[in-house]
Amino acid sequence: MKYLTTIGLEVHVQLKTQSKMFCACLIEYGAPPNTHTCPTCLGLPGGLPVANAEAIRLAVKTGAILEGEVAATSSFDRKNYFYPDLAKNYQITQHRAPLSSGGALLLPDFAYANDARPSGPREEKRITLVRLHLEEDVAKSFHLENSTGIDFNRAGTPLMEIVTEPIISSPDEAFAFLTALRQILIYGEVSDADMEKGQLRCDANVSVRPEAQAELNPKVELKNLNSISAVRRALKFEVERQTAALREGIKLRQETRGWDDKLAGTVLQRTKESEHDYRYFPEPDLLSFATANLEFTVPELPIARRNRLVSEFKITSYDAGVLVSDAELARYFETAAAGASNPKGVANWVLNDLQSALSAQDKGIADCPVKPENLRNLVDLIDSGRVSGKQAKEVFAEMFSRRISADAVVTEKGITQVSDPAAISPLCDEVIAAHPKAVADFRTGNMASLNFLKGQVMKLSGGKVNPQLAGEILAQKLRA
Repeated sequence: MKYLTTIGLEVHVQLKTQSKMFCACLIEYGAPPNTHTCPTCLGLPGGLPVANAEAIRLAVKTGAILEGEVAATSSFDRKNYFYPDLAKNYQITQHRAPLSSGGALLLPDFAYANDARPSGPREEKRITLVRLHLEEDVAKSFHLENSTGIDFNRAGTPLMEIVTEPIISSPDEAFAFLTALRQILIYGEVSDADMEKGQLRCDANVSVRPEAQAELNPKVELKNLNSISAVRRALKFEVERQTAALREGIKLRQETRGWDDKLAGTVLQRTKESEHDYRYFPEPDLLSFATANLEFTVPELPIARRNRLVSEFKITSYDAGVLVSDAELARYFETAAAGASNPKGVANWVLNDLQSALSAQDKGIADCPVKPENLRNLVDLIDSGRVSGKQAKEVFAEMFSRRISADAVVTEKGITQVSDPAAISPLCDEVIAAHPKAVADFRTGNMASLNFLKGQVMKLSGGKVNPQLAGEILAQKLRA
């Protein structure tokens, strides 16, 4: 029997604001515990909330980017639930009138994991959204050996919750959705979306049912997912667990399970509450608000940028997808390729040699010691024949370690590729005279002998001869 997987995601995004959602306390990752608090975010009597206008603007901007229907007016509600990490023991959120309804996000090929990337052209799947709303974050708990500590610095941080329709059909699609969403949030300057800092968190709801069954089985909510790859691993495990249960005739139930990285599995936390258990009601301390006068600019997004790079620089869609997956990397490439005679060559150096060198030193593109114009210069030197591919590797290593230009390295070390036939011809004659067997093999049809002879010319010249030209001159002499 075949089984179908249905997944819905609830994504919590920390917005890029300086202060909290309902008070003026500073947001500072890594600050000493409980140093950015006030009566409002501590839930003390008399502390009244004031909505953060910048958080509302960023959430509305995101709704527009995701093609949602932004509400003309919106409001806040109270969600009553036992929160051990929220001092006032209720959360200010949006229930009745979210900032944005509907919308969608495309899953581009470059958003999938490398081992799951679709091959060949295909239509990009469209994941529709239910809603986007604002709420406040809870404090951070530290579970010690015999006690639990609470840091209220995070309590009250503006969170934007994005809820998908339950139409994601695999863990790989969930991975692609979160990757694509993260890229959009960064491109839109809405959030830094750093999962290591808790700026992007996700709960996943998954339901498995027999292929012939139309009605969804009870969903299981997965929590404690601290990375996009963890979401994928947890969903894969949970799909397999639910499928095995159904095959054994075990009835599934609605519940919340936590992902344990060490166990590489999910563990039961509690049976899942229903919406009425939260006892929502309008937040009495905050008025409704209008969104009409909020100003923002929708930026060029990753898919549009990928298409433009392909059109403008004539690089492959795959290369463009890898570049746009990192906004800073794409910006570096565009600067390096501007005015270049060989943008594809620039892309190859950025994606291969440059990325490898940065990774070896645990650096990002923001810390790159090679200026974009210097990389363009190196590619131009290769294309003009002034340096060989092998010499270019040596030049690049000097550029990377010493932060100097390609021209400076070439001048300082006297690196140059010999492309004068008059200088190469005597070297070819010497090699032909020294290797009569290879010459005889070539003349009897063994073409591989030509590569051997060309290698000997390169060795004799100390690697300075243009290899293509050396091969052409050798072939002419051997066929004469």
